[in-house]
Amino acid sequence: MINPNDVTALGHTIELAIAPVFLLVAAGGFLNVLAGRLHRIVDRARSRAQILLEATGHQHESIKEELRAIDRRIGLVNAAIGLVVLAAVLICLVVILMFAAQMSAFVVHDIISILFALAMISIGAGFATFLVETRIASRWIHVSSDLLEHQVMMDEMKD
Repeated sequence: MINPNDVTALGHTIELAIAPVFLLVAAGGFLNVLAGRLHRIVDRARSRAQILLEATGHQHESIKEELRAIDRRIGLVNAAIGLVVLAAVLICLVVILMFAAQMSAFVVHDIISILFALAMISIGAGFATFLVETRIASRWIHVSSDLLEHQVMMDEMKD
C-alpha cells in the first residue's frame, strides 16, 4: 500500500519540477531559432562563395571580407547552440536529481542549486553569443544610398 504522505511529497516534487520543464521548452524554442539562423547563414555563405568565384577587384575583396564575417557568425551560432544544449542538459539533471532526492535519502540541494545556476549561466551566455552574432550580421546589412536615390528619382519622374 502506498503511503499517502509519499504521494503528496511526490506531487509536490512534480510541481517544483514544472518550472525547470518550462525552461526546457523555452530552450528548445531558442534552439529552433538558432538552427534556423544557422541554416540561413550557411545558405548565404554558399551563395556568396559562388559569386566570389566570378568576382574581380574591389568586389572580390568585399565578398571575401563578408565571407570571413559569415564564417565568424557560423562559429558564434554554433557556440550559442552548444551553450543552450548544455543548459538544457543541466536542467534535465536538476529535474532528475529533484526526483532522486525525493525517492531516496540523498541530500542533493546544494548540487541542484549549483546545476541550476550553471544552467542559467550557460543559457545567458548563449543569449549573449547570439547578440554578438546579430550585431555582426547587422553590420553587413545596409541599404545603398544609390538605391535610395534611385527610388526618389523614380517617384519624381512619375509626377
